[in-house]
Amino acid sequence: MRQIWQHHSHSQASLIGQMEADSTGGNMGDKAEVEMAENPFEPYIESIRQQLEDQDPVFLIGVIVALAAVVITCVFLKYFLSSKTVQSAVLLVGLCDSGKTLLFSRLLSGKFKRTQTSITDSSAPYKAKNDRGSTWTLIDLPGHDSLRPQYLEKFKSAARAIVFVVDSAIFQKEVRDVAEFLYVLLTDTVISRNAPALLMTCNKQDITMAKSAKLIQQQLEKELNTLRVTRSAALSSQDGSVGGSLYLGKKGKDFEFSQLPMKVEFLECSARGSKGEEGSADIENLESSLAKL
Repeated sequence: MRQIWQHHSHSQASLIGQMEADSTGGNMGDKAEVEMAENPFEPYIESIRQQLEDQDPVFLIGVIVALAAVVITCVFLKYFLSSKTVQSAVLLVGLCDSGKTLLFSRLLSGKFKRTQTSITDSSAPYKAKNDRGSTWTLIDLPGHDSLRPQYLEKFKSAARAIVFVVDSAIFQKEVRDVAEFLYVLLTDTVISRNAPALLMTCNKQDITMAKSAKLIQQQLEKELNTLRVTRSAALSSQDGSVGGSLYLGKKGKDFEFSQLPMKVEFLECSARGSKGEEGSADIENLESSLAKL
């Protein structure tokens, strides 16, 4: 009887041991399957890592340098091509009643046209008078001070040239306003980086009291020099930074237009013309400058 009980106990123990072993083995198998499911790419990653370790270091360095060169070339081409192709506009800017819209009409058709204060932009293709047959998009921007910022923001990155129209006949009264508008243009980071040609067009030269381009340039340089001091002081007192604006000209020197990163010309013209509405405009200087863009 005792032998039968011992045999039964031994069989039961063996059965339990086998079940535990099967259970343990099953758990390990399940665990392995879970790990494989969590990282199915591990064998491939390990294979790649092994291949990289077996490669010659000089070869790996060569591959990295080649990839870097491709990336740098792509970035450079994107910047170079975009900066060249996008800048295809000529912007007509200036204060209200400076004669921008009439000048816009004269450049496009040569005809006199009665105008009124613009409240939106106007644009049209302009073919320059040169052998290359260059064509630019001529854009007349509103001159009102409440509208200027939004239109300038819209078109400034496309500017190949900025034609800043000044009313030479009443310049003495508007010198401060002209200088403030110019200051905004010249300290803009986008305009400074793209460096479009700046054509300071002293309009209404047919009027007897009109100031010369040379006098207008001298007075604007003095006014901008003063404005630079007051604006810089105001910005420094606020937060010690200049925000999105640049310093105008060169520090430690009185401001001159020759210090700017773009080409600057002062021109005399008359959109109306010396013979009135029936005659032609005196804009040859401006057309000549536009032909050189």
